[in-house]
Amino acid sequence: MTKTLPFTKEQIETLAREHPTPFYVYDEAGIRARTRALSEAFSWNKGFKQHFAVKALPNPVILAAMREEGSGADCSSLPELSLADKAGIKGENIMFSGNDTPAEEFIEAKKRGAIINLDALEHLDYLEKHAGLPELLCFRYTPIGLKLGNAIIGNPKESKFGLTREQLFEGYRAAKEKGIKRFGLHTMPVSNELRVEYHLEAVRELFTVAKELEQVGITFEFINLGGGIGIPYRPEEKEFDLMAYANGVRELAREILGDSIPSLHMECGRYITGPFGYLVSRVRHVKQSYKNYVGLDASMANLMRPGMYGAYHHITILEKENMNDLRSRSLGTYDVVGSLCENNDKFAIDRRLPTIEPGDIVVIHDAGAHAHAMGFNYNGKLRSAEFLLRHAGASGGGGLPELKLIRRAETVDDYFATLKF
Repeated sequence: MTKTLPFTKEQIETLAREHPTPFYVYDEAGIRARTRALSEAFSWNKGFKQHFAVKALPNPVILAAMREEGSGADCSSLPELSLADKAGIKGENIMFSGNDTPAEEFIEAKKRGAIINLDALEHLDYLEKHAGLPELLCFRYTPIGLKLGNAIIGNPKESKFGLTREQLFEGYRAAKEKGIKRFGLHTMPVSNELRVEYHLEAVRELFTVAKELEQVGITFEFINLGGGIGIPYRPEEKEFDLMAYANGVRELAREILGDSIPSLHMECGRYITGPFGYLVSRVRHVKQSYKNYVGLDASMANLMRPGMYGAYHHITILEKENMNDLRSRSLGTYDVVGSLCENNDKFAIDRRLPTIEPGDIVVIHDAGAHAHAMGFNYNGKLRSAEFLLRHAGASGGGGLPELKLIRRAETVDDYFATLKF
């Protein structure tokens, strides 16, 4: 797919005069439209609910916009519960799916009325002891029948998440004996997966085990299909076929569950915000040694995915987009790097790009998920500001666009705030 930008160089230059690069820009209209598209694709299921994975982009302004579009929140820690609360997302609109969870977080999740999704059989007694049992309870299942591979999640049998099939039956029997009457079922077997057939393979196994559990007296109010829908980071990749997936889920539900199809939930994060976030940086230096290096004022501290596992992120040089023709003599081959004292601090390796000069503005695409959220302060790097590109009106449509600050940049005082000199 073609990578485009929702803003101009003039808009970015104007913003950068007051807020120096690097910073992130999120396209509100795109985020809202994607949230609606997901709900519309599953509109055949009366109780469908999307819970945005807060870990992907933990900003209350973003969460509040999603709440307005009918989305809940998927949380896995106390700060994420607090963010959901501040964004107005309450009660069973929150899925709490912790792992290796401390008692105080179970207590807070129960106090807030969130749906508690247990990641281990042993957590049932632990929850009862420390927080008391909730009215509604869910277990996370790890399907192992997937024939296809997924590079990020890996072999399900080596995953630290979820229960085995045998543990799942034991867990629901024990929960029922303890007096719990409302149940959900959850899975999350993939991450950034573009293949519809892989997702449907996991859904088939999930629906099959749900039907078997019904036969031993467990009736599910909802089944959470998880998230894990991928986005096309590379221009040559195709968008995930959402309608093919939704229709495939409907066919499997009718085939396996029959007339008793519960509400379906999802917890997409990357799929909702990933394509609509941009890391904006400026070129500091261009260095020639054994290779050509473009040094940015952003670093792996702003976006660690490429350095962490070699992930691809498309790069645009503002006002040089049309020069990106492989036949053009104006192209060069560069490693695009940051200033950390680590050699994996690279956004791109041997990337063909228009001839780059100091001062050029570089935009790194698909930085709307797992970018700022995974940031860190190594080498004393400070976390960058976040801006929301929005139009007049709460729905993000119509009117002139504006760039609204939704998180200020860290300062040196912030960096030292927890130290005692």
